[in-house]
Amino acid sequence: MAKEDNYVELEGEVVEIIRNAVYKVQLTNGHIIDAYLGGKLRARLGKKKIVVCDRVSVAVSTYDLNKGRIIDIIRRNQVQN
Repeated sequence: MAKEDNYVELEGEVVEIIRNAVYKVQLTNGHIIDAYLGGKLRARLGKKKIVVCDRVSVAVSTYDLNKGRIIDIIRRNQVQN
């Protein structure tokens, strides 16, 4: 099965930590989804943690808009006001 780009990248904010690296993320449009850490991000984070109020980039599948994969953390010093 070939990889296809059947996802949409959105930004959001972590509002709740559930369990086993699963987070509730509120997207910029107000929708709340369940998101898990992507494999590359999990390896890159190491001992660092994602906390509530962190801004993240989420890849949401076009087939299921209620679940997503966290692909990047947007640090506070990277956010441009």
